[in-house]
Amino acid sequence: MDRERAIRALREAGCPKNVIEHCLAVERTALSIAKKISSNGHKIDLWLVSLGGLLHDIGRSRTHGIEHGIEGGKILRRLGLGDLAPFAERHIGSGIPADEAKELGLPACDFIPKTLEEKVVTYADKLVNKNKRGTYRQALKWFKSNLGPEHPALDRFKRLHEEIQSLMKNKRQFQETAH
Repeated sequence: MDRERAIRALREAGCPKNVIEHCLAVERTALSIAKKISSNGHKIDLWLVSLGGLLHDIGRSRTHGIEHGIEGGKILRRLGLGDLAPFAERHIGSGIPADEAKELGLPACDFIPKTLEEKVVTYADKLVNKNKRGTYRQALKWFKSNLGPEHPALDRFKRLHEEIQSLMKNKRQFQETAH
């Protein structure tokens, strides 16, 4: 699948223009992060990050509720893109463990991002508000105000942020400042 076909898939699935603009912004943000990670010597598939960023919200063509990730996975599998389904299913709220998923009325499955590519797209999605890139602090503030200050998704988001930040740091620069 190429990038243009992914964008066409969003349109054909019925995603509104604002969702497509959001997906394009997530793709840009995710690629920017992934390139920094790659430049530090970490192996990451930029093409997969691009497609995952573009298609992570395809389920918003059916619903804007929390189940849009599950719906997106179904749509991607129907399109023969099952390898991209985890990007849709695992990006919600920095990932959702099986027990929380069940409480939320989702299948009792682990929806935590597993691969580095999934983590980068999930993180980028949290930084992008509508179609504009924001900051970690802005995203954290959104989580707190919408989910509550004690919601377990905050800790998952903080851990994801720390992991991504550590991968983006220049190892040589880090080693030089550590002395």
